[in-house]
Amino acid sequence: MGSSGARKAAAARKQRAAAQKAATASKRRPAGRSAPARKPRATHKTGGPERRTPSVIPMISYEDGIRALEWLASAFAFRETARLTAPDGRLSHGEMRAGDGLIMLASPTPDYRGPKRHREACEQARRWSTVPWIIDGVLVYVDHLERHLARAKEAGATILSEIEEGPPGRRYRAEDLEGHRWFFFENDDG
Repeated sequence: MGSSGARKAAAARKQRAAAQKAATASKRRPAGRSAPARKPRATHKTGGPERRTPSVIPMISYEDGIRALEWLASAFAFRETARLTAPDGRLSHGEMRAGDGLIMLASPTPDYRGPKRHREACEQARRWSTVPWIIDGVLVYVDHLERHLARAKEAGATILSEIEEGPPGRRYRAEDLEGHRWFFFENDDG
């Protein structure tokens, strides 16, 4: 057997040994006991209490990230928790909380164009955006849906649908100042 074959055989033996060890460990676990917990995800310290980092964090690009931070706070009641600027004044990293959720945003390059400006220059983007549905958007649960919608309207959000009732829940759709789409659902206890 050549050196390549020997390496493959050794790797296969290691895999079998690891699988056998895992099987033996699970057999020794008393009935009703689950496997050891995985290492917890990181927590954020934002000047307040530590918070567990969500499993999924949308990362959204904005032409003017600084303006987006301020607008999202005004329109959608998101809370800014981090703001880092590049030497040229662009937002290099921002974080906002929405309930127990987190979004990150930035202005990646002066060449970036948000969805609204993209539609102005691209017929295909204009066509696919004619529906009120969420296209590459974010779903957010909020309390007091009527108040949330009124606040969004007052800040100048483009409302794609008024409040709708029925399964899967009370909701409305909106676009932000650069044309990113948001789907707001009312919390069950809202």
